[in-house]
Amino acid sequence: MIDNNIIPEVEYHPLEPFLPANASILMLGSFPPQKKKWSMNFFYPNLQNDMWRIMGYIFFDDKEHFLNNDKKSFNKEAIIEFLIDKGIALYDTASAVRRLQDNASDKYLEVVESTNIELLLKQLPKCKTIVTTGQKATDILCDFFSISQPSIGGKTMFEFHDKKISLYRMPSSSRAYPMKVEKKSEFYKLIFNDLDI
Repeated sequence: MIDNNIIPEVEYHPLEPFLPANASILMLGSFPPQKKKWSMNFFYPNLQNDMWRIMGYIFFDDKEHFLNNDKKSFNKEAIIEFLIDKGIALYDTASAVRRLQDNASDKYLEVVESTNIELLLKQLPKCKTIVTTGQKATDILCDFFSISQPSIGGKTMFEFHDKKISLYRMPSSSRAYPMKVEKKSEFYKLIFNDLDI
């Protein structure tokens, strides 16, 4: 627990946006966990986060597909190869935050600076789909575009610079969100079925 009399330091995003030239999907989380929780130097690095288990389950029928042999870290190279192959870009909706508690919970993240989503989309000319991977990411994105939130597992359409974009709201891949990997995967699979990926 952080002392209420001490204002937590501002943390700036430690990763560059991952923006493959062929990306048709932009997945946006909130902000990375503390470095002590990382098992690799990439997005969704916490071994307790199920994003890469969800992707392994959907595309390879194996939750452990992206785990290294020691099961203690994710295989960054295999993940990057997969993302480029599928045309998936990654970043987060917050560029700077304060952690109000000593954990990775979105509930205790104070967003100091939101990401310039418009700038990200300008670098992704083929992107017509945005996926938010949690509540805080959805809140920030919907505020940015002044659109109403879809239900979890749902989508909404909006126009941005004369381009139609689909926003899918997915359940958080964090273990703090109480849903089995297989069930979360059913939601995420809807996106790839819709896009024939």
